[in-house]
Amino acid sequence: MALNKTHLTAYPDRPIPAVGALVVHQGRVLLVRRGSPPALGEWAIPGGRIHLGETLQQAAEREIFEETGVRIRAGAPLFTFDAIHRDDAGRIQYHYVIIDLAADYLSGTPTPGDDAADARWVSPDQFDTLPMNAASKQFLKRFGTEK
Repeated sequence: MALNKTHLTAYPDRPIPAVGALVVHQGRVLLVRRGSPPALGEWAIPGGRIHLGETLQQAAEREIFEETGVRIRAGAPLFTFDAIHRDDAGRIQYHYVIIDLAADYLSGTPTPGDDAADARWVSPDQFDTLPMNAASKQFLKRFGTEK
């Protein structure tokens, strides 16, 4: 039986810590199109929830591989933000505290997995053309063109 992770994070009683990783390879950034809520259909930096006992780096390396099939070596934090989504009644449906880390590409070709609907390398000139939350666009404009 497949586990529906959405029910584990919807309507939380506290913020959920999560990581993402900025992976730049040959001048392009690794992004995923979300295949499940929150932000279904939006493009984002790959990542996900931190498991108990994982370091930020271990969580990022695991999550990026699960979502994209790409192997990375995660480094230091670059950017932190809250992703808060409310339902139609105004109740907090999701609240993640996301820590985006620098990462080095090791190997692999992006292939969507886990809860990603798509995974690909994206050039900086495409950032504004993709549906993406404001925090991710701000992060990519600041850090996604530096390597």
